[in-house]
Amino acid sequence: MVNNLLEGKKGIIFGALDGKSIAWKTAEKVYEQGGRFVLTNAPVALRMGKIQELAEKCEAEVIGADATSVEDIENLYTKSKEILGGNFDFILHSIGMSPNVRKGRDYGDLNYDWFLKTLDISALSFHKVMQVAEKMDIMNEWGSILALSYIAAQRTFPDYSDMAQAKALLESIGRSYGYRMAVNKKVRVNTISQSPTVTTAGSGVTGFDVFFDYADKMSPLGNASAEDCANYIVAMFSDFTRMVTMQNLMHDGGFSSSGITNELIEKLK
Repeated sequence: MVNNLLEGKKGIIFGALDGKSIAWKTAEKVYEQGGRFVLTNAPVALRMGKIQELAEKCEAEVIGADATSVEDIENLYTKSKEILGGNFDFILHSIGMSPNVRKGRDYGDLNYDWFLKTLDISALSFHKVMQVAEKMDIMNEWGSILALSYIAAQRTFPDYSDMAQAKALLESIGRSYGYRMAVNKKVRVNTISQSPTVTTAGSGVTGFDVFFDYADKMSPLGNASAEDCANYIVAMFSDFTRMVTMQNLMHDGGFSSSGITNELIEKLK
């Protein structure tokens, strides 16, 4: 294992809630590899989660910010630059929420105001994070910006509802803004399409347990864990992936490339 892969690198991690979350695991791994960062989440999430425990463990500061608010993001970046002593080398966007899913609205009976909220929180916030970063010139050259996606952006999964559209928009924003960031600052932008993962947010989807088991049997390597995803994120933040940009990277144990597996065939007999 390479040590100090992120030595001297600084950044922002959005979305750590509790020990199950990918952002939480990522913070731990980034810290282990020598990176320094500011943790941020929406004020309501800061009250619900245990982010202060993570901050103490990783010697990090916590700044509350609503990622749908340009003003909040500007304030976050300004304060974080002061804390970290310079511009950023990485940003992780680990944000997603659908009021329709949370409140059990059927896809054929969506509340459209909630739908717009889903898109704003789960996708447009990624654009805002990068637009503010570009306007403030807050990223160092060869930096890395990542967002977490899911294969429902390309395929239909029951009960994932309007989050599927949000993930499709998220990936499109990653490509479009990835071009701007590459040309203007040599910053790379990618999305990671992760396996279904046992997190507080993920397990809130109806039928998650059955779906998780199905994906595990459809993946030759099995489902990728939150810790595995955190390791992949560290690699994407490192200088070893400088030329990877504008990609939706599948981190799913082979699920996305498998038609069917023997394990699933045996299960269905």
